[in-house]
Amino acid sequence: MNIHQMSVQYDARQDRLSVRVSNQDHQEFRLWLTRAMTLRLLPHLQASVVQLEARDPQVTATDTTAQQMLAELKRENFLSKADFSTPFVSQNMTLPLGDAPMLVTDVQLNLRNNGSLMVLFQDKSGEHASGMSCEFNLRATLLHGLLHLIEQALKKAQWQQPDFSHKADTLDNAPTLQPAYRH
Repeated sequence: MNIHQMSVQYDARQDRLSVRVSNQDHQEFRLWLTRAMTLRLLPHLQASVVQLEARDPQVTATDTTAQQMLAELKRENFLSKADFSTPFVSQNMTLPLGDAPMLVTDVQLNLRNNGSLMVLFQDKSGEHASGMSCEFNLRATLLHGLLHLIEQALKKAQWQQPDFSHKADTLDNAPTLQPAYRH
């Protein structure tokens, strides 16, 4: 799937993050991320972007401090060029998951050999679960963008949140990537 646009907005009425992703096939995927899911998922996404950037064959960063510095430099470079001002366009889009956003209860992350992170969002919330899922393959640049959008939405939500500076923590202190997360 070729991602065209991403949007992450805090919905105060729902007390959730609304995640919208559109692709170049004119499909829009709508997701709800709860506070608990977001705050558990975020450190793993941050660790994944560091690992993706460390895999860059043009740059060799052997220790975790160097890998984090490299990821931070690439993040700053990406953010200086990224377009966050263009409004999310949802007209003439098909909605494979339906009109209502899918409540994400499980997420699986898998670093791929092709330099991307496979993120599988699932709804397994019990007997009323939709059983739906959607999968995105994110390269490091898209992951930087998604992290930035989540961080901006978290600031608006005023949820208790971790420090996003990436400078105080080392990758050794970050939780190990787990194959699945349950809400």
